[in-house]
Amino acid sequence: MSPDSVLALSLYIGGGSLLAGLIGAMTGLGGGVVIVPMLTLGFGIDIRYAIGASLVSVIATSSGAAAAYVREGFTNIRVGMFLEIATSLGAILGAHLTTVVNPAWIGVIFGIVLLHSAYASLSPHGDSRETGDSSGKLAQLLRMDGTYPGPDGPRSYHVRSIPAGFGLMGVAGVLAGLLGIGSGAVKVLAMDRAMKLPFKVSTTTSNFMIGVTAAAGAGVFLGRGYIEPGLAMPVMLGVLAGSLIGARLLTRMPARKLRLLFAGVVAVLAVEMIYNSVTGRI
Repeated sequence: MSPDSVLALSLYIGGGSLLAGLIGAMTGLGGGVVIVPMLTLGFGIDIRYAIGASLVSVIATSSGAAAAYVREGFTNIRVGMFLEIATSLGAILGAHLTTVVNPAWIGVIFGIVLLHSAYASLSPHGDSRETGDSSGKLAQLLRMDGTYPGPDGPRSYHVRSIPAGFGLMGVAGVLAGLLGIGSGAVKVLAMDRAMKLPFKVSTTTSNFMIGVTAAAGAGVFLGRGYIEPGLAMPVMLGVLAGSLIGARLLTRMPARKLRLLFAGVVAVLAVEMIYNSVTGRI
């Protein structure tokens, strides 16, 4: 491949990665959920190398968006640091599983997880959990309740079902290491549905967590030789730029629109991944 072709390919990948980072930061998905299908379906890259590049980009997304969310006061740092224990252990296990699982099956699993995430995110329930709700005993012990900025000032919320959330985070970690997606979809839903965090708190705390989860899995991929610097670099730079833009847009968007964006992107990618896996294109 000529130098001009390599440069053009890098620019195309970087542009697609910027869009992935934008969507990932606004929905809490981490960008990897768009990166893996884009690289495998759009550029014909082996799914294992795509996952390796995705994990590197997920670390960049977390670094870029998470700092902005913490500064704005949306992220629940106590919840994020506690749940990172489960996701990190799961990510190491999931990364090891990629060496024994057929790539086509990885694509099918990817699609099924995303379809369920899209469906669950649109199930009707309130977006705000105000002070009238009671928090769980473990949440009180760990002082996980918090506030986040609202149109009329800070809004308080309570955290519930810590054990259920911890277990779901372990599953999210396995999926992160296996699929290279940061498992933001599962993390957001675990915090939003099980632990009853407001949706914006869930998405921002997910972004805070995914970097640590991805780093745990990326170490295994690096040792296996599935991280190609020439591919990972434009992906990382594009996702980082997109995540910084997405972090600014998220604070201005209503939670309902974020849910619709989350579900729409995830559903389209899920169908594409399942179809191409079943037809042998991955």
